[in-house]
Amino acid sequence: MKTVLLIPDGVGVRNFLLGDFVPQLAQHGECHILHTVPERQLGPYQQPTQHPVTWHPLLNYTETPLTAGLRYAIGYAHLSWGGTQAMRYTLQQRVKGSWRTRAMHRGAKMLGSALAGLAGIQALDRAHSCAVSRLSVVAQYRALFERLQPSVIFCSHQRPFSVVPAVLAARELGIPTVTFIFSWDNLSSKGRIATPFDYFFVWSDLMRRELLTFYPDVTPAQVHIVGTPQFDPYADQSLLWSRAEFCERLGADPNRQLICYSGGDAGTAPEDPEHVRILLEQIAAGQITGPGGSRPQVVVRPAPVDNGSRFAAVRRDYSELLFAQPEWLHTVPGDWSRTVPLAADVQFLANLTAHADLNVNLASTMTLDFALHDKPVVNVAFDIADPPPHGVPLWDYYYRFEHYRPVVEIGAARFARSRDELAQHVNAYLADPALDRAERQRFVELEVGAPLGQSGRLITEQLQKLARG
Repeated sequence: MKTVLLIPDGVGVRNFLLGDFVPQLAQHGECHILHTVPERQLGPYQQPTQHPVTWHPLLNYTETPLTAGLRYAIGYAHLSWGGTQAMRYTLQQRVKGSWRTRAMHRGAKMLGSALAGLAGIQALDRAHSCAVSRLSVVAQYRALFERLQPSVIFCSHQRPFSVVPAVLAARELGIPTVTFIFSWDNLSSKGRIATPFDYFFVWSDLMRRELLTFYPDVTPAQVHIVGTPQFDPYADQSLLWSRAEFCERLGADPNRQLICYSGGDAGTAPEDPEHVRILLEQIAAGQITGPGGSRPQVVVRPAPVDNGSRFAAVRRDYSELLFAQPEWLHTVPGDWSRTVPLAADVQFLANLTAHADLNVNLASTMTLDFALHDKPVVNVAFDIADPPPHGVPLWDYYYRFEHYRPVVEIGAARFARSRDELAQHVNAYLADPALDRAERQRFVELEVGAPLGQSGRLITEQLQKLARG
């Protein structure tokens, strides 16, 4: 098997370049990786392999007004047709940018609304593919693939438009294309998959059903359940430090319980610093205590795209607050897709989720990360500002989104809809971490359809089967 691996963004780096996936893949033949990591920073991702691995930068793809407009129209048509609460919210967002950008989006939204049905979306997909296929970058990819002769092309993320020319070139050459649905919220919350792929790898049967619902032209035979490699490090015992070593690295007291507050990005969770402040105030006032009246400690881990500066005031006022900035390289500051992780961050997160006693977050994927370690989670569900930043209360906003409903309905976390409830739920979990254990397990089994540590192997095996036709 000769594989081309498309890595268009930082989450693809985390999922597929920092673990043992590439060495596993290279056991079965030559591998070519097309990526966006700056050349000078490639070193940490290049590992010894059985067969050669060759690294290529993704070719530069600059959209024309026609291809961009059609892509926007497809997105608006898909969101309008899909009609989930999260999609409706996305449709209501104001477009920022120049007057040209805003005008293009207005026109695309009108076109997408008019064609918001399966037949209309398929027509837009065909028009978009046709327009992109005429660009020289597709011919460049076609020449590259004719030289490399890959058996299969695998894309680490289904949505970046930067991979469209490569996928279209592969289609022209009859090379099977596969993509990975990289996050649990993407199908019910985000826009259209960037381009029609031949096959789709998903986390679970739940995600498989979602894919077939939102993409009824996809057949069940095109969808394969492989789990997700982002959680594979949690099964690697060689990454774990002792609690004493972890606390020493963090500057924490190993004899006190540790609460981790996982931040979102500034746009989705603008009140994170205020929620952290309330948590610290409650601990200082004795409203939150551990067993025997012990005083828990708090560590904040911002989202990787967040530089952490918005927590400066609360860090200044509470010097005991621990802070763990993710070790991701901001190759293009503010651009999430160009933020790439280091291996040290993967190891630190594995230890943080293993050794922290409790997690607090705002409707974050970290709810699942901690549930995988059987660690209790409190979800913040009350606003600070009036009116609330998102126009509606948090409870009626994030906790109504379809991808997060299982957490609510199963009872896999507890929801703090007021300051008092935050203290109540944190105290309950600190006193008895086994609370809601069965519900956490049900949630994990629903969302992750493969054993931890096995996703990379399952993906490799499926790629082999698809490469053989």
